[in-house]
Amino acid sequence: MKLTVIGFWGGYPKKNAASAGYLLEHEGFQLLIDCGSGVLSKLQNVLAPEELDAVILSHYHPDHIADIGVLQHARLIQGFLGKEVPTLPIYGHSFNKQEFSKLTYKNITKGVAYDPSQLLTVGPFNISFLKTDHPVPCYAMKIEAGGKKLVYTADSAFKEEFIGFSIGADVLLCECNFYGGQDGKSAGHMNSIEAGQFAQQAAVHQLILTHLPHYGNLSDLLYEASREFTGIIKLADEFLTVVL
Repeated sequence: MKLTVIGFWGGYPKKNAASAGYLLEHEGFQLLIDCGSGVLSKLQNVLAPEELDAVILSHYHPDHIADIGVLQHARLIQGFLGKEVPTLPIYGHSFNKQEFSKLTYKNITKGVAYDPSQLLTVGPFNISFLKTDHPVPCYAMKIEAGGKKLVYTADSAFKEEFIGFSIGADVLLCECNFYGGQDGKSAGHMNSIEAGQFAQQAAVHQLILTHLPHYGNLSDLLYEASREFTGIIKLADEFLTVVL
């Protein structure tokens, strides 16, 4: 598996950047995980929109889905220009009927509801889910292929269930929207110390901090988390690539 960070800001994208979006590739299959604001513009540096094979969404906050409509129109226009553009499956939960209905657009995209209690197979990926602690229904994902395991927390305050869900993961892509001295629980987010402790207890191989705040010194997040986690740790960055 190869992970490429497309966008990593929480809430909204910084200037010339993108909010949540991650490209995961394996055996030629291209899966986009979340599609926030600015993601489509940045994605085109590494992959054309019509080359995506599937999209999967953790939840329906704008910083994770704002570019879905833009992606739909990009594929529509490429079809008008003569390219063969098959219907793109967009996987999401159906607990918000209004937002889920927007995932289907003409014959361009088709919303596919995942059942969080069941294993989902998308191309070469086996995906299992964990409901997170967030103000709206949101699901963390454990994605496995080729004997490797990636865990993406999506948006969540820390919960004990994350440990067993993530145990031994090759990469933990963990939200970190708050600094160590802050309490993000009421907002449904983790701080850097919690992310580090979580990674250490789950014995993951590598921790990538993402969904980053718009203030402060981001290197402090790295320092604070590294005091708790003894493995490899990185800050998410645009086009950061990790091969599992």
